[in-house]
Amino acid sequence: MSTLPAAADTPDSPGSVPRGLFIAFEGGDGAGKSTQAKLLAAALEASGRAVLLTREPGGTPIGEKLRSLVLEHGQGEIDARTEALIFAAARAAHAAQVIRPALAAGTTVITDRYVDSSVAYQGAGRELGEDRVRELNEWATAGLHPDVTVLLDVAPQEARERRADNAPDRLESEPDRFHQRIRQAFLALAQARPEHYLVLNARLDVATLHASVLARVGELP
Repeated sequence: MSTLPAAADTPDSPGSVPRGLFIAFEGGDGAGKSTQAKLLAAALEASGRAVLLTREPGGTPIGEKLRSLVLEHGQGEIDARTEALIFAAARAAHAAQVIRPALAAGTTVITDRYVDSSVAYQGAGRELGEDRVRELNEWATAGLHPDVTVLLDVAPQEARERRADNAPDRLESEPDRFHQRIRQAFLALAQARPEHYLVLNARLDVATLHASVLARVGELP
């Protein structure tokens, strides 16, 4: 069993509060991100940590409204650039209003999706350009990056089968070639900065995945 980081670390200076950990879960729709994020949050809370579990798009009142606008069907036409800007706007509010204050208070933040999703979905999936979308979101978040990103890798066809019982949203409804571009973009992001990622095969059972996530989080300072 891995050892989780202690709930109270030595502060950088007398009287200061140590910054909380920032952990993001990424991957295609149906990869199991929400399940693993919830399991990690419960484990860290049980170890005595203050934990904030959040999601994107969302996490703030405006973010939840933008989530409905960009993911639900029947909202009218949303072109690729508009879609990218909506996601970035929701993320800007999330980072400024929720994530940064929580980290400053020493809370561990676990988010279901973050910047990599926009790079993959809009940059690669919508073919807007990964560098362009990354730059947009770097500005939106004022350069706030996760301490570690857990990437759950799943093939598009398997992901679609996993989602068979649920009505697909706008992005889930896209064809497999769209989701294949997304998958390759996620893997390329992880390959470029392997020290900041934990890449897991989403086909593994829930308990095995959870144990691997706990082990990686336990290595964080």
